[in-house]
Amino acid sequence: MVSTLSHIKEIERVAMGATSPRDAPVVQSWLRCLNDYRLDPAAAQEAYIVPEVKLREHREQAEELIRIGRSGLERLFSQVVEQNYVLLLSDARGVTVDFMGDPTFDNQLRKAGLYLGSEWSENRAGTCAVGACIVSGEPVIIHQDDHFDTSHIGLTCTAAPIFDTLGDLTAVLDISQLRSPTAKASQQLAAHLVASTARRIELANLMTRTRNDWVLRLARSPEFLDVDPDAAIALDGSGRITGMTHGGFGALARAMDMHGIVTRQFIGQPIDRFFDIELDDLPLLMRGQPNGDRLLKAKSGLAVFASAIAPASGFRRVPSADAAKLRNPFKDLSFGDPAMERLQARAAKLAGRGIPILIQGETGSGKEYLARAIHDSGDAAGKFVAVNCAAIPEQLMESELFGYAPGAFTGANQKGKRGLIEEADGGTLFLDEIGDMPLALQSRLLRVLSENEVLPVGALKARPVHLRLLSASHRDLAELVALGQFRQDLYYRLNAVTLALPPLRARQDLSAMIDHLLQRIGRDNGHFYRLDASARAALLHHGWPGNIRELSNALRVAAALSESGVITMECLPDALCKDEPLPRGEQPADDLRKALDECGKNVSALARKLGVNRSTIHRRLKRLN
Repeated sequence: MVSTLSHIKEIERVAMGATSPRDAPVVQSWLRCLNDYRLDPAAAQEAYIVPEVKLREHREQAEELIRIGRSGLERLFSQVVEQNYVLLLSDARGVTVDFMGDPTFDNQLRKAGLYLGSEWSENRAGTCAVGACIVSGEPVIIHQDDHFDTSHIGLTCTAAPIFDTLGDLTAVLDISQLRSPTAKASQQLAAHLVASTARRIELANLMTRTRNDWVLRLARSPEFLDVDPDAAIALDGSGRITGMTHGGFGALARAMDMHGIVTRQFIGQPIDRFFDIELDDLPLLMRGQPNGDRLLKAKSGLAVFASAIAPASGFRRVPSADAAKLRNPFKDLSFGDPAMERLQARAAKLAGRGIPILIQGETGSGKEYLARAIHDSGDAAGKFVAVNCAAIPEQLMESELFGYAPGAFTGANQKGKRGLIEEADGGTLFLDEIGDMPLALQSRLLRVLSENEVLPVGALKARPVHLRLLSASHRDLAELVALGQFRQDLYYRLNAVTLALPPLRARQDLSAMIDHLLQRIGRDNGHFYRLDASARAALLHHGWPGNIRELSNALRVAAALSESGVITMECLPDALCKDEPLPRGEQPADDLRKALDECGKNVSALARKLGVNRSTIHRRLKRLN
């Protein structure tokens, strides 16, 4: 082992720009310690163990990963325990949240920092395997005097990163020895074992978190395809990548000549951008086919072996009927549209607050679906009661909403009737198309909201109610207030915050929405449907004035008319097979060019302004030259 003095002098020479025979990750870490963290190689620091309270916080935050990875850690430890290795699982901040070692050496391990609660972040401990791995995101071996701090130069440490399904580093797996008289090359087997275990933990995490998605397991050899794949990719119902094992897939991508893109950039991309496969082809890669026949060809021309696992139908992460709701009630609101994703995130934050929310959007744009998602993700134990104010005759609306006392009017039920407002007690009342509510009933609704009580028709005593109110309208309520058709005080009661749903023609995820709805129709019918290219093009070019409701109906009709599950142009409603006219009539070329100039020559902006699809603008411009 080198002396402390010679070790310090070597670091000083590297700081002055001298070349070093050490691995590049070691030299880079030394320079970070000197230049970024201002650490002194001559000032030895004892290993730092975080306080018990802090350790409990770190372990609670990493609880699910510890649970998922536990069997992998135990398997690895059984392979290395005879060589006196210690196993550390650190979180992304370098704190050891799980630990396995020989209890005989507890005191020595704790002093060396190879213990539960030790912090191995690079800015605190200097060059070390965990810290260097966190910074670089790559497996690393830090052997003996590779360590920056002289108090650690007797250790040998090997670490590999563990990424979550979206590509963020979530943990580091490390195996270390207190002493190793052998050369650094002796740790190559340790590096292989650690990297393999990290890959398996990533796979287990992916399988746990994406049970409602397709999963593609990938391997360069068919023998290990189903038992120990190199990597895995999760795909949603539209064939877009929702997650992956980033460590394994990165290595596989490089082997397949997929250069110039980091693994995180694959998320959200359609699988057919990188491989010659479509969602319809996945069943051909499921078990039952010979491993050697299940080949997936990359766009580069190289191929890997692939095994597909179908989604777990109807899976819900709830232990019982009393447990709360689906893990993410907002999941099916957006399939990649930026505006919808922003709205989804905002709605999720508001859901548990009990704040009145007004949802604005065109007919059929999904207002009730959004309202139900807000209810499901909140903590209200009661029911979700939806009322369409435009669908109830005005003369019946009062008794339907407020209920009535026994014998309140001629023809009334002798036992009376509980109104929809009371039905929503303890839950959520959703008033759709509230702009159509008569003014007289608006006054009564205002009292319900201000006094938390409802007075049935003909009753003498009010009944207490506690509910969350969500409302929606395709009309501009502020304009109705100005026209005297809607009470201003009620408007401000309803409109603590407004969520505006974009029309379908303005969304960027139309193709994915089509695939999602078609998959749902297929599940309902027990059949698999596929669009041919011309039918898909017609659906994408249509303006969808009826929004999602119109799209869903069109797809259900097309599915019913399809032969062998293939939807062609002949299966679509006639309106979808025609070109969309511009709503402003036949505009001269100069007017259209002027309108385009006013939108900064942005075709998408002009399409939104005119309420049509971008392709319609492009075709119109082409005809007008």
